[in-house]
Amino acid sequence: MTELKNKNFSPLAGETVPRYAGLATFMRLPHYNIEDSEGTEIGLFGIPWDGGTTNRAGARHGPRQIRDSSSMMRKVHPALKIDPYALANCADLGDAPVNPLQIEETLDMIQEFTADLVNRNIIPLAAGGDHLASLPVLRALAAKHGPLGMVHFDAHTDTWDRYFGGCKYTHGTPFRRAIEEGILDPKRVIQIGIRGGLYSDTDDDWGLEQGIRVMRIEEFNALSLESVIEEARRVVGDQATYISFDVDCLDPVFAPGTGTPEIGGLTTIEAQQIVRGLRGLNLIGADLVEVSPPFDPSGATALVGATLMWEMLCLLSEKVAQRKL
Repeated sequence: MTELKNKNFSPLAGETVPRYAGLATFMRLPHYNIEDSEGTEIGLFGIPWDGGTTNRAGARHGPRQIRDSSSMMRKVHPALKIDPYALANCADLGDAPVNPLQIEETLDMIQEFTADLVNRNIIPLAAGGDHLASLPVLRALAAKHGPLGMVHFDAHTDTWDRYFGGCKYTHGTPFRRAIEEGILDPKRVIQIGIRGGLYSDTDDDWGLEQGIRVMRIEEFNALSLESVIEEARRVVGDQATYISFDVDCLDPVFAPGTGTPEIGGLTTIEAQQIVRGLRGLNLIGADLVEVSPPFDPSGATALVGATLMWEMLCLLSEKVAQRKL
């Protein structure tokens, strides 16, 4: 590891400024507006919006609590031996603009915000918000990189069509819309941890018909973690790939603060090990969604979210370092 060269992107050190002090930013990084973000290579930002939620709202409060919990993150990854701030200039770029009363307008606003980052060659790392927030981020990235692969952690496929008759934009539909729009290459998408109940025995057929690799929790439990990682890497290959992590992929014992909890999910250590196993892929962005603080007053779910964002930040920083070579 090398010493951090650009002090303008250095996180506050816990040894000199107590971790409960100072402004709450992702990983205690400096905060910049996009217009003032010159030199930033990885931009962390929030999407404080849950307009696509159909039942238990609250994920709009996720980014703020994740920021607070992320003060627990230190500089060096203990297993991967990565100091992301020595490899890439990272900053908190604030929150994407949202309209809590207008779904499609907000999708456009988030896409425009993310496109501004992408056009500045900043890799986006987003904190939601409900899972519909992934759609505009993917739109912005696909405009530059073409159809994307994706490693998707979730209890649900999120490839359903419409809710309540005609609403096609909800937290249960983002990846159907993304495939229909040519943003995702379904044959390069793997979904890990799927186990949620269905309204119909055909609800998940559409995604399978498109070629998505769906790894239900029963298959996951029958495999070793090494086999799961190998399969994920096989599916996405060496082309541009996005990571989308819905915390309801985890068993609610570990992440109760989420809108659609499903028992029987992954443990936190399983999630960490799989994310670490994606090291070296052609990663062009990531998100962590569905942290809903009203359902977890303890803050444990936000800590899980912050830690998994930290894991993904480490992988993205290596990608930045590689493209400098």
